[in-house]
Amino acid sequence: MKLIIQIPCFNEEYSLPVALSELPEVIKGIDKIEVLVIDDGSTDKTKLVAEQHRVQHILSIPTNKGLANAFMSGLDFCLKANADIIVNTDADNQYFAGDIEKLVQPILNKEADIVVGARPISQINHFSFIKKLLQKIGSWVVRYASQTQVQDAPSGFRAISYEAALKLAVFNRYTYTLETIIQAGQNGMKIISIPVSVNEEIRPSRLVKNIGSYIYRSVGTILRIFMIYRPGMSFFFLGLVPFVIGFLISLRWVVLYFIEEAARSHLPSLILSAVLMIVGFQTWLFGLFAELIATNRKLLEENKVRLRRLELQRYKDIDASK
Repeated sequence: MKLIIQIPCFNEEYSLPVALSELPEVIKGIDKIEVLVIDDGSTDKTKLVAEQHRVQHILSIPTNKGLANAFMSGLDFCLKANADIIVNTDADNQYFAGDIEKLVQPILNKEADIVVGARPISQINHFSFIKKLLQKIGSWVVRYASQTQVQDAPSGFRAISYEAALKLAVFNRYTYTLETIIQAGQNGMKIISIPVSVNEEIRPSRLVKNIGSYIYRSVGTILRIFMIYRPGMSFFFLGLVPFVIGFLISLRWVVLYFIEEAARSHLPSLILSAVLMIVGFQTWLFGLFAELIATNRKLLEENKVRLRRLELQRYKDIDASK
């Protein structure tokens, strides 16, 4: 059983040595542990630090393309390297590396396809109240959209089986954490959470430049998740607002028409109500089209998995022939 611990990095020359030094060398049930450092276009000595620590694999991405791209590039590399289990952790050492054994055990026992480490969010002192609130809201949205019970959806500390990694795909450049859970839940994978510990903060998060940026990105990600994975429901509620307003205005017109006995036509109100109800109805039609597109996307994802499986088999055949 082979485990690869992947660490996406961007300018982490100071924190990476700490993270690497705390990784476990032996885990029960694992025959081989390897480390992959993903250098996402770093301009400092991140790659040199990885080389000095003699990590087994270094994946260099020429230009910085974002955390989500680095995560997916790492998964693809690990699959080609025949990893049975992949653990993703951060280079800033925010997660307690000793909990990696806890993450992989449910996969070894065939109890889960993906295991997400749940941080004690309310106890993390360097998280602001707004960030804690948005983390909880984001987790609730993901639980609802994925039909899973993941407690800490934004957590990047997770273990992924070979089959689960094969089926994952991310379209968001900003983050992979929420989208992968929803996608896995939609595809019927078993996802569980286990409590994990965190370390003291080494440096401020680069994903959160300021609270305004964090709110903007988080809300945008949540809305995007609903639009992609629950399009029918999203468009239903979007169309419900103008339709209900238009319907109430039309009721008002009917009441006034009979009370005033057509003394005034109230024609502008009637036109406004008709327009709003038409807008609501058209939005529902867009929702129907969006559901058809979502169905087509699922079919494309299935085809992509088949092609990916064939590609990986080709790599295995090449390695076997050497």
